[in-house]
Amino acid sequence: MSSLVKFIRETYQTNEFIPLHAPTFAGNEQAYVAETITSTFVSSVGKFVTDFEQKIEAFTQSPKAIATSSGSSALQTALYMAGVQSGDLVITQALTFVATCNALYHMGAAPIFVDISTVSLGLSPQAVQTYLEEYGLLNEEGLCIHKETKQTIKAVMPMHTFGHPVELDELVLICQQWNLVLIEDAAESLGSRYKEKHTGTLGEFAALSFNGNKIITTGGGGMLLTNNQANGIRAKHITTTAKVPHPYEFYHDEAGFNYRMPNLNAALGCAQMESLPLFIEQKRALAMHYNSFFDGGELLFVQEPSYAKSNYWLNAVICPNLHSRDKLLKLTNDSGIMTRPVWQLMHRLPMFKDALRGPLTHSESMESCLINLPSSPAAIGLTHA
Repeated sequence: MSSLVKFIRETYQTNEFIPLHAPTFAGNEQAYVAETITSTFVSSVGKFVTDFEQKIEAFTQSPKAIATSSGSSALQTALYMAGVQSGDLVITQALTFVATCNALYHMGAAPIFVDISTVSLGLSPQAVQTYLEEYGLLNEEGLCIHKETKQTIKAVMPMHTFGHPVELDELVLICQQWNLVLIEDAAESLGSRYKEKHTGTLGEFAALSFNGNKIITTGGGGMLLTNNQANGIRAKHITTTAKVPHPYEFYHDEAGFNYRMPNLNAALGCAQMESLPLFIEQKRALAMHYNSFFDGGELLFVQEPSYAKSNYWLNAVICPNLHSRDKLLKLTNDSGIMTRPVWQLMHRLPMFKDALRGPLTHSESMESCLINLPSSPAAIGLTHA
């Protein structure tokens, strides 16, 4: 294990503290942000918001992208647009960041936790189908109803864990069969592709995050992706307080959200987008570098699924057991190298402890043995592999 500390320090060429994932500002960030200050349009009105949305649309090939104040607000808007209401159920994974489930909570909905795939570390289509066959039924109105609770199951919400795409084709078919809306939590997967398509473009809605630790950052912010222009227009309206355009009158035709991304943040995002292809190349090269180091050893490096091309947002290794996991976490962190365990499973948290769930065998296994490694793309003297 001490050899890993040496390997990481040699890779990053520093004896200083090595964070898990730091942002890189090596382009036009200062110039674009300064331009917003000079223009005085630092809030929700300004050219960079539109430019940023268009850059994301072009990169992901999404019909419509709507900039939001956070990934969480994008996810909550997706649920609202999908018709998720208080008392509804949404199938998702227990191995995820808490924001996935918080968005449900604040809509008055509740999660159903099913297991992950060992291939993607995201929601398992097989586990979803098994759960629905046991507990789901389609009523005369075509709604998917939970047999025991009689609640409506409205959507399926996978999260692309660490940037590795889930098996989307299978989930699309399941959603069609059971009349469910597919919402992709793509917070971690900007730059990841499922087969030939960018993540976030196979579901009806998807959410991206641009938090400071993501592959690109706007400081704080997110993006809602929609599968058609009509949904995008409505989502833009909803997230901008549902204000009806007028030269001077203030009229709002429904209760909307103030989830607008400030122009200041969007300016940072526009500059970051110019470097995104390089970031992806560097991060994939770093992942291959890690993979070569771990090849044949007792720690198993988490690789992208065969059907996908991942951005490798966070690199991860699977330890043999909980004891070896904890030993490695202590060694690396004591050595000034930030590593972390995967999130505690959502049903272990007090607000979701009573949530419905199926067997979580794979999720519990990953919880006890997975570690994330430093994954910053900057200053890595590697070439794409």
